[in-house]
Amino acid sequence: QVQLQESGPGLVKPSQTLSLTCTVSGASITTNNYYWSWIRQPPGKGLERMGAIAYDGSTYYNPSLKSRTSISRDTSKNHLTLQLSSATPEDTAVYYCARYTDTLIAWDYWGQGTQVTVSS
Repeated sequence: QVQLQESGPGLVKPSQTLSLTCTVSGASITTNNYYWSWIRQPPGKGLERMGAIAYDGSTYYNPSLKSRTSISRDTSKNHLTLQLSSATPEDTAVYYCARYTDTLIAWDYWGQGTQVTVSS
C-alpha cells in the first residue's frame, strides 16, 4: 500500500532552483532500513540517480550533482523534498521519487513521475 506522489512546478526558469515534493503514504519515511530516493530521466536518456535520504536522516548524493542537490524531509508531514539549484535546460527530465530497500537491493515502490522543464 505504499504510494509516492511527486509534486511541484512543471516549468522552471534557468538559474532558478528546481524544487519538488514527494508525498509518501502507506509507510513512514522514518521506518528502519529504508531509503528514499530521487531519480530522474532526461528525454532520450536513461535513469539517473540523484540521491537519497535514509530512515535516520543520512543523505547520499550522486557526485555529479552533489554540489547543486539538497534532499531533505519533513517527518511530521511524511514528505521528501528535492532542491536542485542553478537549473539549466540540461536538468529537463521526468523526476521520480522511489523507495529503496537493502533486502531486495532495488527500488520497490515508485511515484508516477513528474515532468519538469527548464526553459525561459
